[in-house]
Amino acid sequence: MTSSPATDQRRTLRPQLRERRRQLPAAARIAGAEALSARLLALPFAPQAGHVAGYWASDGEIALHVWQLRLPPAVTYCLPVLHEDGRLRFAPWRAGEPLVTNRYGIPEPDTAELLPAEAMALVVTPLVGFDDHGQRLGMGGGWYDRTFAFRRDTAAPPWLVGAGFALQQVEPLIAEPWDVPLDAVCTEADTRLFATNAA
Repeated sequence: MTSSPATDQRRTLRPQLRERRRQLPAAARIAGAEALSARLLALPFAPQAGHVAGYWASDGEIALHVWQLRLPPAVTYCLPVLHEDGRLRFAPWRAGEPLVTNRYGIPEPDTAELLPAEAMALVVTPLVGFDDHGQRLGMGGGWYDRTFAFRRDTAAPPWLVGAGFALQQVEPLIAEPWDVPLDAVCTEADTRLFATNAA
């Protein structure tokens, strides 16, 4: 069975980009998290209340802890939780609360309080790479694309924002039919807003 050009492109890019971000020195990571926080809080659609979701940074991903700490008081921060139906749920989480490790070795909140994607006002997604058109290159498991598939056909919340380092930008990615485009990408260097379905 032959693979598609999109699959080949992504298979080539993933190890290169993961290694690139892992090579960043600690000082650049710390400064990057600070700059990213300011950009996320300045988004024109940044919510002042409700639920937002981030991720637990691993494998060199840009960290969200600064953003989490600076969210408005009426905003509840959530982390993704893998669900048996192949989609993500989201659980409110504060620093210091219990975590368990999922099948990929990523910490998740240890709670039964799980919210659907539709309950989020904004979701910041991790990414391996991104392009200038709002296409996201993930790890290849399809969790975010399955979870937010409803966003391909409707202007329903949440806003989807990719977070990464500027060095993770790539040439245009070949889109697959199941890809869910981002509304914005924020890096330590800039913010890119895209024309998408979001109202």
